[in-house]
Amino acid sequence: MLDAFTLDQLRTFIAAAEQGSFSAAGRRLRRAQSVVSQTLANLEAQLGVALFDRSARYPQLTDAGRALLVEARAVAEHMDTFKARARSVAEGLEPELSVVVDVMFPMQALTRAAAHSGTAFPHTPLRLYVEVLGGVVRPVLDGTCRIGVVGSLPDLPDELETEPLQAVPFVTVVAPSHAMANVRGTVPTKTLVKHVQLVLTDRTPLTAGRDFAVQSPLTWRLADLGAKHAFLRAGLGWGHMPLHIVQDDLASGRLKRLRIADADPRYAQMPMRAVYRKDTPPGPAGRAFLAQLREGAT
Repeated sequence: MLDAFTLDQLRTFIAAAEQGSFSAAGRRLRRAQSVVSQTLANLEAQLGVALFDRSARYPQLTDAGRALLVEARAVAEHMDTFKARARSVAEGLEPELSVVVDVMFPMQALTRAAAHSGTAFPHTPLRLYVEVLGGVVRPVLDGTCRIGVVGSLPDLPDELETEPLQAVPFVTVVAPSHAMANVRGTVPTKTLVKHVQLVLTDRTPLTAGRDFAVQSPLTWRLADLGAKHAFLRAGLGWGHMPLHIVQDDLASGRLKRLRIADADPRYAQMPMRAVYRKDTPPGPAGRAFLAQLREGAT
């Protein structure tokens, strides 16, 4: 019998509990009092518990009724969410928006886009991941994520479509305690190769055997940008970093910018791109999210 009760019965139960009488619940639901009374009697029979004490002038919730009211409200709320998401799907909105973002992407632009998504598309939940190198591309290829924001992986599989977003400026930095911090002018390559370079490494096999912007044979490879940042500030090596991440360190003197002799101009900035599978392009929520990422770059 428990499988036979309906959402309409639960809504009637909630209305009667909130209005304080069956007649008031009937007015709210635009039904006769007798219909409300019969609906609740049927629900009580199916549940096997009394929801209301009818001995007084106005019905009062029993202990069982108070306990089940909480669950009834939760069921009704979940059903409202289900119907809203169903409408969104029918209208062409994604049932959810899953995005994986390169760790190099400016977080201010990302948080702006996430906030806008929650406001503009409240019934399209946002799932967000932050990765590096192949860790951004793999979830898009396998369908875990609808959209990727890629920067640190220059070559992409043919299955993916790309759109430009913005370019992230990069700088080369060391701590003031590092031996190269005292070099005047530009740092020659012969000096760079004598010191440990801190490098982000890929946790996927997509870039196995390949290096990006690695200029020293002495490397410490880290899979976390926060760890790389901390190691740089501790004077444990030198490395390339997004300017927006180390800007405060440069201003305060916690890090010092190195100017590399004959520096490859490709390392001065990182072009960020949106990627998605050609067979599953972004829907309205995804398009709005990407538009916010572009706007946040200006």
